[in-house]
Amino acid sequence: MEELIGTQKPTHRVLDPGEAIAVLERAVPGLVALRRQEAAVFDWRAVEEEAGRALPSDFKSLAEWYPAFGLDDFLAVTLPWPGDEVAGAEAQGTRSERWSCDHPADLRPAELISTPLMTWGNSTEGDQFLWSVLGDDPEHWPITICSRNGAWWHYEGGMVQFLAELCDGALEPWALPPVKPEITGWAVEGGGWQQRA
Repeated sequence: MEELIGTQKPTHRVLDPGEAIAVLERAVPGLVALRRQEAAVFDWRAVEEEAGRALPSDFKSLAEWYPAFGLDDFLAVTLPWPGDEVAGAEAQGTRSERWSCDHPADLRPAELISTPLMTWGNSTEGDQFLWSVLGDDPEHWPITICSRNGAWWHYEGGMVQFLAELCDGALEPWALPPVKPEITGWAVEGGGWQQRA
């Protein structure tokens, strides 16, 4: 059985997706170079149908303005590509393969055995970044981190705010290395990945 080491809370919970993205852009200045000129249009109904539930608005807003990206050659933030929602989902496998945590329930901390977990990011070292699906309101799902060394922890803010606070040092990176606010790769049209030159 794995260990749940605790929960961190932001000083101020940012609920507005636009404000959360602005906080992330301040924390990771190089991100702005990837910002689209106009918000991309997604068939969110199709994405959410494939996911099996509604998704948090900060995640959707981030995907509308940015491609998937990597931070510090460590953390990959997985976002859908506009216009390729269904094909991208099919290429990544079934709903359970794409969105669900691949950590077996019997190896999770006792508090999380019956909690549905949805993946939104991962690290090059095997850490997983998830939402704990607690209730029907995705705006209040906590972020759950499953570290490669068996430590689990929660963050009681949104995914975008978590990224900002992880990069700017506002939260303690329990069981993770410090993450520099540096963009090291991003998704490009057609399913490729561009590394920073």
